[in-house]
Amino acid sequence: MAWEFLTVYWREMIRFVRFRTQLFSSLLQPALWMAFFGIAMSSNLDRFTSSIPAPAGVIPVDYLTFMAAGVIAMTTLFTSLFGGMSLLFDKNWGLMREMLASPMPRTHIMLGVSLSGMTKSFIQASIIMAFGLLLGVQFFPEYSASRIALSILGIFVFVGAFSLGFLLFSSNISMRLESPEGLQGIMTLLTLPLFFVSNALYPIQAFPAFLQTLSIYNPLTHLVTGIRYFALGGDFFAVGARYTTSTAEALGSFAYLAVFAAVMYLLARRTFQQAAVT
Repeated sequence: MAWEFLTVYWREMIRFVRFRTQLFSSLLQPALWMAFFGIAMSSNLDRFTSSIPAPAGVIPVDYLTFMAAGVIAMTTLFTSLFGGMSLLFDKNWGLMREMLASPMPRTHIMLGVSLSGMTKSFIQASIIMAFGLLLGVQFFPEYSASRIALSILGIFVFVGAFSLGFLLFSSNISMRLESPEGLQGIMTLLTLPLFFVSNALYPIQAFPAFLQTLSIYNPLTHLVTGIRYFALGGDFFAVGARYTTSTAEALGSFAYLAVFAAVMYLLARRTFQQAAVT
């Protein structure tokens, strides 16, 4: 088995660590979002929904805890969508020409970049969970140590599948563009619709019918569903509504993300194979 992708992966991680501004901003942004937006929204929404009692036997969850899963998903989305930016810089600096002309399989370039993006997403998800617990996020209610470990692993599996799909999508777009500004414009255009037409910040039951349909096909909705399934369980009450997710539904969400990642891999593979050495 060829291991050339590890060289690309290691280079991307060195770049991530050495660019201190990028490193600290990518790590602090989700924490600041939790600290300011999360606490402010939690204090208001919890007051508005406090008059709605939770059904008997169902775990009540405050809005900060409900939103924390959405913040993990949001951060993963941002990191993954802009993960292909490094490929554009390589093209502009002439490094991509050298990599494409090397004996290394071209698919290893996108795999190395994608694996480094997944690693960054795992780091950020870990920071959000740790910082959220300090703020009072009630993840893993009454879980045993072994169940907490399995739940964290399950969250990472969902984060990994989601980030892989969007990193491959970003790499595909990056190889077709010539300027970072073009990529930034496309990704900024996609970010807000994907984020707000999902269950990251609020229930989707109150959406208009067409938005509910869009949210069902939104990969971010399936990521948030998986995170909440492992972090809060399959039955909880939040924001005045009861949320139930069976194991089959969670597996269906993961299958959706896996199929999405597979399709993005095929598209990105075709783009890299057809890339011209100039």
